[in-house]
Amino acid sequence: MQHPVWNVDPILLKLGPLQVHWYGLFFAGGLLLGYAIIRKICQFEGKDPESVDPLFGYVVLGIIIGARLAHCFFYEPDYFLTHPIEILKIWKGGLASHGGLLGAVIGLWLGSRRYHISFGWIVSRLTIPTLLVAAMIRLGNLFNSEILGKPTEAPTAIVFARVDSLPRHPVMLYESFAYFLTFLLLTAIYRFADRKRLDTLLPGVGLTAVFGARIGLEIFKVPQADYSTGLPLNVGQLLSIPFLLLGIVLIVISYRKGVTP
Repeated sequence: MQHPVWNVDPILLKLGPLQVHWYGLFFAGGLLLGYAIIRKICQFEGKDPESVDPLFGYVVLGIIIGARLAHCFFYEPDYFLTHPIEILKIWKGGLASHGGLLGAVIGLWLGSRRYHISFGWIVSRLTIPTLLVAAMIRLGNLFNSEILGKPTEAPTAIVFARVDSLPRHPVMLYESFAYFLTFLLLTAIYRFADRKRLDTLLPGVGLTAVFGARIGLEIFKVPQADYSTGLPLNVGQLLSIPFLLLGIVLIVISYRKGVTP
């Protein structure tokens, strides 16, 4: 079977020493789209869109710091503990979505306390654009030819020529598709669900869908950690379980809100 070959340069544009990467374009574009969506949500609910502007910096810093630290200490701890200065070299790559999510939540908590914004409200509403951002970041991973899948002869396989000549599962596209579908689902829930349940229902469904998908899709991935867990589950699956359980708990809480008179 002939499989499509992916051999795109990860660098979009070079201007002297300045390099613009596709990954950065998708990352920044996703954040800007997410920012526009949350402002629209504020307008829809009669809130001042300017009130959430100060939180944007907290979210971005939280994502970057959390994603970097999680990658360093969960996926390559031996290397980064012996080369701590390398932790700062984010441009070399290495961001973990689990840590990015946790970092974003911590950033929101700090920002919401400082600017007196309801933490439950902002977290639940930001769940919607966050899934769109995640889908776009995975497209950036495609351009970097990273987060590779295992070799396969499946019809969906792609040859990542910058890596090797083997057809592989394009797991980053599987994840991007799953995140985008979850984004559409959360948008529908926001439009039609009982508003008093949204603070727990939106993050609950988001966490359950995303990390349920992650646990399933990890079986197609080349192991990313530089060590073995010695368990049937890999590092990505183990990190996903607490988020999945939290999502289920939040859905149960939202259901109880809906039946309580």
